[in-house]
Amino acid sequence: MERPTLEINLSDTIEEGKLYVVDSLNNLNKLNVCPDESQHSLDEEENTVGTGENLAGSNTRKQCLFFITFVLTLIVSLALVSFVIFLILQTRNKMDQISSRLLSEKKNIEELKKMNKIILKHLNQTGIKE
Repeated sequence: MERPTLEINLSDTIEEGKLYVVDSLNNLNKLNVCPDESQHSLDEEENTVGTGENLAGSNTRKQCLFFITFVLTLIVSLALVSFVIFLILQTRNKMDQISSRLLSEKKNIEELKKMNKIILKHLNQTGIKE
């Protein structure tokens, strides 16, 4: 009974040894096949696996920044549109005031013309000529 337990322990160490040998061969292959510059790029590729969370955080920050910029743009646009509407209403009120003044002045001018005609008729009837 002791023998099977020893075999299990030996097989575990053999498996670990095989993995160690394969890993060592991979490292040697990288050193022999790849020049130093490309080795750095391979190391960076291995490191980028761990920075996936950083990229996700960066994307989240970019999305948040985009959303804040979008909201600020909407607020500024709303303010500008409100200001333009305010100016249109003010201009409309001023135009209404000016048109009402023109109408009242037109009535005054027509009354003055009537009075002028009446005065001319009166002067013509009395015989006083210019």
